[in-house]
Amino acid sequence: MLKSRFKPIAAALLATSMIAAPVAVPSAAFGQQANPGGDLAQVSRHLKAMQSLRAGFTQTDRNGQTLSGTLTLKQPGKIRFEYQKDAQLLVVSDGRALTMIDYQVKQVQRWPIRNSPLGALLDPNRDLTQYGKLLTTNDPDVVSVEVRDPKRPEYGVITLIFTRSASAPGGLSLVGWVALDSQNKRTTIRLSGQQYNVAVADSAFAWTDPRAKGPRR
Repeated sequence: MLKSRFKPIAAALLATSMIAAPVAVPSAAFGQQANPGGDLAQVSRHLKAMQSLRAGFTQTDRNGQTLSGTLTLKQPGKIRFEYQKDAQLLVVSDGRALTMIDYQVKQVQRWPIRNSPLGALLDPNRDLTQYGKLLTTNDPDVVSVEVRDPKRPEYGVITLIFTRSASAPGGLSLVGWVALDSQNKRTTIRLSGQQYNVAVADSAFAWTDPRAKGPRR
């Protein structure tokens, strides 16, 4: 059944043991760049300056199954993955927890956002120098940052990928990430059509509970 192929992909996005790695850019090799402090500081400036983001996204799991949709982010802590209509799935963060709503089977699942490396995107006050490491890339216009909590390896690793862009906040544009959990299950997110610091109402992160009537936040 078509819908059954979508659920593992969305679950991978929400898994408490997620990681990310380079996407849609030249391949990156593990290792420190020559100027780690400078680029890490620039990534921190980008995340602090990115008050909101709208973009298209494509999500691909390790089996090549793909979903697409629209991402909306608002700092601090709010994000919404609006999947294509036939997926009947929605992923929302209200700043405290990530929620997956499956409208086909009328189920709702929640995870503490602190257990997900997506916190690297959703908390601009986190100190990247404490948990981030730059990776060497083959392109000077690409910045790749690996994020992991060495004290909680079960949370996985997230490698955020940026390209240099003078018109984007902090001179960088987020182009995606790849999630890899503790079982080496890989999920890739690619972004397109990024729009930064556009007006986003808090109501954009409301959702309709399939188990009851009315919107939720």
